[in-house]
Amino acid sequence: MTTAATLPFEGALPELRGATAWLNSPPLTSRALRGRVVLVQFCTFSCINWLRTVPYVRAWADKYRSAGLVVIGVHSPEFPFEHDLAKIRSALNGLRVDHPIAVDNDFAVWRAFDNAYWPALYVVDAAGLIRHHHFGEEDYERSERVVQQLLREAGSDDVDDDLVAVVADGVHLAAGWDELESPETYVGYARATGFASAGGIRHDRSRVYEPPAGLTLNHWGLSGDWTVNPQIATANEPGGRIVHRFHGRDLNLVLGAPAGPLRFRVRLDGEPPGRAHGLDVDERGDGTVAEDRLYQLIRQDGPIGDRTFEITFVDAGARAYVFTFG
Repeated sequence: MTTAATLPFEGALPELRGATAWLNSPPLTSRALRGRVVLVQFCTFSCINWLRTVPYVRAWADKYRSAGLVVIGVHSPEFPFEHDLAKIRSALNGLRVDHPIAVDNDFAVWRAFDNAYWPALYVVDAAGLIRHHHFGEEDYERSERVVQQLLREAGSDDVDDDLVAVVADGVHLAAGWDELESPETYVGYARATGFASAGGIRHDRSRVYEPPAGLTLNHWGLSGDWTVNPQIATANEPGGRIVHRFHGRDLNLVLGAPAGPLRFRVRLDGEPPGRAHGLDVDERGDGTVAEDRLYQLIRQDGPIGDRTFEITFVDAGARAYVFTFG
């Protein structure tokens, strides 16, 4: 077991004053938190890597609140729609996240921590010093053990050795790491990789794309009339399609519908997904983009191999941001 004596000292808890708003709490300051063990986690609500950590952080907040733990989420937005306070509040309420959230639309708190990751977790002792950090998912047992030790160090006698029991499902289920061979794939041209439609991406202007022939693993393409911006690809007409050759249990896609609900249709190797459909698609492959968020489109329960995914937008105006896999 990790003991408090073995933990490094990584500097003082930075100030939180740069937050543009607070949810579930009045504004908190580093000075006011002195004497409490604090867990700070950076997040953005469409991020699958953060979504898979939510049940653990939520369980820690519930279990250790009475022992003196303060959990603070710092919501630093990746995409434009994640700046919207109403959308942030709605997304977090839907996830039953009720601990304090610093809305960091200007990335002031992010810069104060010199952070570079979603998610990123920092654990701070009662003296206001960072004693542990972890970037990304997993490492749940070690992080919880650090919380337990620092609470005991702070004088709490209400901390047992048991770890929280988490049953994760839906988007929260851990990735199938052993079989995952596809990285996140951005659709906007600023970070796009693996684009295979002939002629490449035309920046910031409408273009009719042809679907690529003979897709290889981790390559993708567009079909139909699209406008591709740095972070977003927008389907200008009905029938716009994205194809992606991937290898993994899950396929997710961050989507938006600024003009209202939009219909889409999913195919896997040219067929309706059937039992491989995700939470946001039925067995026939039909779904609707009703809000800006991550959509789970494929979850396979059989052998995992290279598969070709297609999504066709029945209605114009859909926005696509990034594919993620699990």
